[in-house]
Amino acid sequence: MFNKKPESLSKNGSEAGKKSDRYTISGYVREAGSGEPLIGVTVYAPERKAGIVTNNYGFYSLTLPPDSFLLQFSYVGYQPVSRQIFLNRELNLNIDLQPAAELQEVVVTADRELRSTQTTQTSKMQIPVEQVKDIPALLGEKDVLKVVQLMPGVQKGIEGSVGLHVRGGGPDQNLIILDDATVYNSNHLFGLFSLFNGDALKSIDVTKGGFPARYGGRLSSVLEMNLKEGNKEKIHGEGGIGLIATRLLLEGPIKKEKSSFLISARRTYLDALLYGFMPEDMKVGYYFFDSNIKFNYDFGRKDKVYVSGYFGRDKFYIDLLDAEMEQSSRLQWGNATGTVRWNHLFHDRLFANTSLIYSQYRFAVADKASSSYLNYNLDYFSGIQDVSLKSDFDFYPSPAHYIKFGGITTFHYFTPNAVRAFDLNSNYSLRTTQRLYSLESALYAEDFFSPLPKLLVNAGIRLSHFLTSERSYFNPEPRLSAAYRLRENTALKTSFAAMNQYVHLLSSTGTGLPIDLWVPATPRVKPQRANQVALGIAQDLFQKKAVLEIEGYYKKMKRIIAYNDNATFIAIDDPATAQDERDWEENVTSGQGWSYGVEFLLQKKTGRFTGWIGYTLSRIQHQFDSINGGRRFDARYDRRYDFSIIASYDISPTIKLSANWVYGTGNAITLPSSEYYLPTHSPFDGGMFPANLVSEFGERNNFRMPAYHRLDIGMQFRKKLSWGERTWELSVYNFYNRKNPYYYYLSSTEDRRVLRQVSFFPFIPSVNYSFKF
Repeated sequence: MFNKKPESLSKNGSEAGKKSDRYTISGYVREAGSGEPLIGVTVYAPERKAGIVTNNYGFYSLTLPPDSFLLQFSYVGYQPVSRQIFLNRELNLNIDLQPAAELQEVVVTADRELRSTQTTQTSKMQIPVEQVKDIPALLGEKDVLKVVQLMPGVQKGIEGSVGLHVRGGGPDQNLIILDDATVYNSNHLFGLFSLFNGDALKSIDVTKGGFPARYGGRLSSVLEMNLKEGNKEKIHGEGGIGLIATRLLLEGPIKKEKSSFLISARRTYLDALLYGFMPEDMKVGYYFFDSNIKFNYDFGRKDKVYVSGYFGRDKFYIDLLDAEMEQSSRLQWGNATGTVRWNHLFHDRLFANTSLIYSQYRFAVADKASSSYLNYNLDYFSGIQDVSLKSDFDFYPSPAHYIKFGGITTFHYFTPNAVRAFDLNSNYSLRTTQRLYSLESALYAEDFFSPLPKLLVNAGIRLSHFLTSERSYFNPEPRLSAAYRLRENTALKTSFAAMNQYVHLLSSTGTGLPIDLWVPATPRVKPQRANQVALGIAQDLFQKKAVLEIEGYYKKMKRIIAYNDNATFIAIDDPATAQDERDWEENVTSGQGWSYGVEFLLQKKTGRFTGWIGYTLSRIQHQFDSINGGRRFDARYDRRYDFSIIASYDISPTIKLSANWVYGTGNAITLPSSEYYLPTHSPFDGGMFPANLVSEFGERNNFRMPAYHRLDIGMQFRKKLSWGERTWELSVYNFYNRKNPYYYYLSSTEDRRVLRQVSFFPFIPSVNYSFKF
């Protein structure tokens, strides 16, 4: 952002005697036609060699000596704007940027955006929302997390799932933020889809390392998404119909140019389609739905208020009805978030945002039966609720410094388990509920500054604190990232970040299923901690229309947790003994992990041809005293090689072709090293029972699945109509029908045991219809 400290005025200038005087020019940058604030717009004064980018609310501020100069506003996908400024007083300047015409004009702005070579941030990826919509997807459902999986340094979990394993971390080590609210479970359909509707999103940023001090609470990554504010000028809508779900978004003004709304919803409909084909005595179904809502009001230049929320649920059910018994079972899980934000401009150089945030995740199982001989109800649920208060400040003292500071406090309310069981025939009743409370707080400060003409630095500190009824933890977390401009288009970057995580996800499956359990740090199970360093180089290519980034990293993780062998946390089959088995502290062990590697990314975001090539060479190892004899072992999602090619091309203004090919080393799994039959004696007559099969296990994760690879292709056909635009998309997932392994199992034949592979997701064609108006 800053190339060097501002130059003083020439002695011949009319203000030579006042070169210490400075004035501030500030304002908001919005999208013309909708009033949508634009995040990350470059605001640059070439003669002064000073610049800044707009924050998450489209605000910018520059303080310069009085002078006449050119001020440029540029943002990828929008037509650049230049204004000749005569700065002799405090100046407020709001700018509306026009979206660039498709194809040709987008290329014009490509070399004007803030490029990776101009920032201190390492290990960060900004994913254009429109690019998410172009990439072929499973069953035609565009998914933000599946696109993130295609980036270097991010490994997917199980085939088809949206689980994220970033630089050796687990799914719980990713901080997923939607409009300031933490999302604890991001999965629909048992992990096949995420809950984020791309139509409602304005920005998607992924940070894998070099975390700024304003982020905390997780070890591996930050996925920050912001919803659109809503069109302030006119009613706008878009939606789509796919093979499994329908979606709709509506936005528009409440009071033109002052207030707007956004509402979006999505629901699957397979349960409704199949319901009529099921027998009368059995109904089985599944569906999910999610919705986003957002309102905002502009009280003037100094004050703005935003209210946003998300609500979604998954439900799987079985109903059995015959002459003798009625039985029903339910499996439900879902998230709810709510955020109230107040923007206040204290001064042209001091911008503040204060947020009141609510976040909830809940998982529930219900089973009941009624007959002449059996009459019971069983309910189990677990979950987590957060209430947070957060304030963030942006301070712009001069072009040579950009300071961010603030704090957050979060009240966590955990329900690891609650069981309600009633047997009306025997009058048996069981009620157990475990509740845990904690308070997590943090203060942070970070400064972007330029100590040397070619050196940019972001230095910060985060002070985190976690309080429970039994223990208090306090940890300083230093952060540093820096970039040195070797040449105009080349920058050398480095970063260091210390992170602490005070909440844990107990996962017995590794798939991100809703049965995974959130719990707090305790005196026995201490907070997880990670230190990460990174060193890389960024190079602009092809007349600054593409960027090549090469980065090496090393991460050491401490006190990571895992289940002991054969441990679990729920025993619904026998509620009477469930309480002891759900003592999760007895069932987990703490250890350490190492992750290191090199990542390559060549990315082009604009023009007729867009996409990226990503490659990761890495290794991930874990060590637990009570697992694998205390020896190190490769983590399940350790992938030595991970490669992806993503491309889309506008053949014409109405036809777009897209494809992606991915390749990765197979997952590491544990298989028996030997098996044998062990006969058992009968206690009654000294005879022999049939022999039992005994499996002996050697090293943990001692077997590698075959390499994973697949090709997806898609084609979009767009057409302008009198009422708007419609798009038909045809796509194929796994075009050459690669049988990638999902899991393995051992089966018996007449004379031997055979390892068998199960594969899902073969060649899957899909069609999707979408529209805008």
